[in-house]
Amino acid sequence: MFSIDILIIVAMYIAIILDFKFGDPSNKYHPVAWCGNIINKFIPTLKVKNENKIKEQVNGIFFLFVCAFISVTIIQILLNVIINNISGYVLSILIIIFFSIILKSSVAIKGMDDHVKKILTHVENQDLEKAKQALSLIVRRDTMNLDRQHLLSGVIECVGESIVDGVTGPLFYYSIFGPAGAFLYRIINTLDSIIGYRDKYYINIGYMTAKSDTVFNYLPARITAILIILTSKLSNDDWRNAFKIMKRDCHNTLSTNAGFPMSAMAGALHVQLEKIDNYVLGDNDQEITIEKCRKSVFIMKVTTILFCLFVTTPIILLLMYVGWWNIIF
Repeated sequence: MFSIDILIIVAMYIAIILDFKFGDPSNKYHPVAWCGNIINKFIPTLKVKNENKIKEQVNGIFFLFVCAFISVTIIQILLNVIINNISGYVLSILIIIFFSIILKSSVAIKGMDDHVKKILTHVENQDLEKAKQALSLIVRRDTMNLDRQHLLSGVIECVGESIVDGVTGPLFYYSIFGPAGAFLYRIINTLDSIIGYRDKYYINIGYMTAKSDTVFNYLPARITAILIILTSKLSNDDWRNAFKIMKRDCHNTLSTNAGFPMSAMAGALHVQLEKIDNYVLGDNDQEITIEKCRKSVFIMKVTTILFCLFVTTPIILLLMYVGWWNIIF
């Protein structure tokens, strides 16, 4: 059997290649979609009569803990079954396959690419109503009253934020805790997307989920922003402006983390991203075009590769050197 760090690294690159090529399976076969469906069924049980703040927060904390515990436990049990019953090169192959499947289910590169393509196709066909409907599936805002520029802004904002939520976040925790770390991150992120709202219904039951998502994204968001700047240098975009805008506007968003990758993206593309009545990122130097949106997806893909090369792989090797993986596995 090969050393565990090599298997983890090989599995990571296989998972990324598979996602670049094939994207997500249908929700019928997607573990994260299964978790989302289960979460939605339990949400009403988290509410209490008279909307007691403390009780609802306790329910939310307990639900978060249970979801995290069950997901990590299942992955570790399956891994232990493989390790304790198989040996040699067959074990190496099965570990790579298992790790690849779990990580692949936790990242979403092509899925975002495909969704952006659908939106942009509607825009090119001058069908802004369908474009707005498609955008509404991936952003938390009312899209039906957006003009063309704000619609395209929403596309780039979503790409910028999803680099962390759908790619570098899972990769970061995969590099520290293996497949269980990647899937745990995805569970927390999924919970946040479902109940992490500030409205009256969700604010208490989603309180701890929102806080956990903020903590988990703290480092990945900032590292990703730096790599977006590096990517803009490699792609002959304005990396200096990306750095300037990130430094100036990274705290403009209500989210502690989302402003970092989005403002770096705005600076690299020389566009102004705006969520009406919420935030403005970047300067209105150039019009937001379909090509700018496509360039944001290109930046997402290159940033993913750089994150694997310069963040995930070194962390895995460093942790192997200090004996971390022998403890985990």
